Amino acid sequence: MSVFKIGVMVDSFRVGIEEGIKKAKEVGGEGIQIYATSGEMAPENLSISRRKELLDMIESNGLVVSALCGDLGGHGFAIEEDNKERIEKSKRIMDLARDLNTDVVTTHIGVIPEDENHPRWKILQDACEELGEYGDKVGASFAIETGPEKADTLKRFLDSLKSNGVKVNYDPANLVMVTDDDPVKGVYTLKDYIVHTHAKDGVLLKKTDPERIYNFFADGGIEDLRLEDYFKELPLGQGHVNFDEYLKALYEAGFKGFLTIEREVGENPEADIRLAVEFLNKKIGELGL
Repeated sequence: MSVFKIGVMVDSFRVGIEEGIKKAKEVGGEGIQIYATSGEMAPENLSISRRKELLDMIESNGLVVSALCGDLGGHGFAIEEDNKERIEKSKRIMDLARDLNTDVVTTHIGVIPEDENHPRWKILQDACEELGEYGDKVGASFAIETGPEKADTLKRFLDSLKSNGVKVNYDPANLVMVTDDDPVKGVYTLKDYIVHTHAKDGVLLKKTDPERIYNFFADGGIEDLRLEDYFKELPLGQGHVNFDEYLKALYEAGFKGFLTIEREVGENPEADIRLAVEFLNKKIGELGL
């Protein structure tokens, strides 16, 4: 039996939660990750009875929840005056995660500056400290997704926190496509913090400041920027993530969790996800992991 489990981001199917659960099972997933920030899966829209009903539905399909996605969009926690509300919402998402029998909530927190004296460093640090303390209290991890900064910078930031509740959701494609960082080396850098991963692939087409890319998303695309000129997400195995070395690195780092397939583009996501499940199963078998 593999040390890894294959998960599916149900929102990648672009159908409702109940249909997404069925499809995740059909394509061979063992777990699911769910966006829990708005709509039917937002904490404020889910009664205790509905949470139990959903959990029963997930478990009856032989699945578990690998993580919730608590990404609130915008600039994450980089704008101090917005953080009180965002932190409270994130705590409620962690509560929901525990009700759904998972202990991981993933998110983007904003771009961590390389310079620890940059004012944004302290703003992000304060927000993560509070969320990490809450995670320690309820038994959940608040997992920062890789991408906006290099792995070395993220590790320095994590090492600066007093709480243990802030971890890493490792997305190798984000490191390749935006920061031009080595996703294999990054595993060893962040090995003590990785609690969940995204199985995604892509290529960097043109280098730019990663902050420019993430500000484009945060500000709703108001800058005259064509993202397709800078990077491209591709099906697993077709980009610049070396999955042989990447999976071996995760194994050597002691990671035994989910490889959760996230497909954010493409006209037929279900077909792409099926291929991704097959690709991962083949790789895991070939590597004997």
